[in-house]
Amino acid sequence: MSRTSSADAELRSARARLVAAAQELFARQGVGATSPRQVMSASGVGQGSLYHHFPTKRDLAVAGVAATTADAVEKARADLRGDSAALERIGAYVGRRRDALAGCKVGRLTSDQAVMDDGDLHAVVTQYFTDLLDEVTATFRETGLGAAAARDRAHAAVAIVQGGYVLARATGDPGAMHAAVRGFLSLLRASDGAGPASGGLASGGLASGGLASGGLASVDLASAGPASAGPASGGPASGGPASGGLGGEVSEASPPCAAASGPAEPDVAALRPAEPDAASPEGVSPAGAPSGIDPGSVTRRPRRRGESA
Repeated sequence: MSRTSSADAELRSARARLVAAAQELFARQGVGATSPRQVMSASGVGQGSLYHHFPTKRDLAVAGVAATTADAVEKARADLRGDSAALERIGAYVGRRRDALAGCKVGRLTSDQAVMDDGDLHAVVTQYFTDLLDEVTATFRETGLGAAAARDRAHAAVAIVQGGYVLARATGDPGAMHAAVRGFLSLLRASDGAGPASGGLASGGLASGGLASGGLASVDLASAGPASAGPASGGPASGGPASGGLGGEVSEASPPCAAASGPAEPDVAALRPAEPDAASPEGVSPAGAPSGIDPGSVTRRPRRRGESA
């Protein structure tokens, strides 16, 4: 190998080590709380190489976040693309072994204000979830669902994973994520006509410690214990630190994350009072008595002279 080729290889290696160290530190303590010096120390790369590849902390943050999202979407594609039945691939994606208590490396970025306030970083995270939803939607379309229904189920599948992380971290119990996955797959089996869901373990569907075959992949959830009932709550992924910026090295900030959509419209028809009987305007019976009163029981007074009928 020539001297030039050797130097280029060393530069590429130094950059890769810096990015890998940044990914780990961002996942553990957030982008805002991580300094370039910490990344340099963790990577074993010298200061000259650090600033050669990443002159600012923002440059390092963009590279680290982009690498994390790229790794995550490739793992999802590996689960969702293949020759097995579509629902088996969905089962492989949602039921993949994950460190539930560590949280999702991408999901936690949504709780990092340094990421959400920076246009480029925010865009990288948004693109990850867009690409992931596209992959899951395409897999559901293979089952014969229409575009809208497939997209809805894709949102549900991704939300189960993200919400599972939140529940596991909040309760300190990885079984919370496993229970969310079991419940979701049981509902899928029921809607696919593979058998009724039983609110817990579907008969002949979810085996102890994993998913039995017969429509959905056999996904290893051996460490899952029985989980308490209740739907996984939505909301942002569990958390990295919300405080902290990019060390003053970012001169421009993007608008904050778009507000979530509002609550569903109420059922106006259910709130509207019942229409009065067409034959009885204003709730009065044809005989002149209020509704619900026997007209025969009403004593009529004599009409005064000059009083109209």
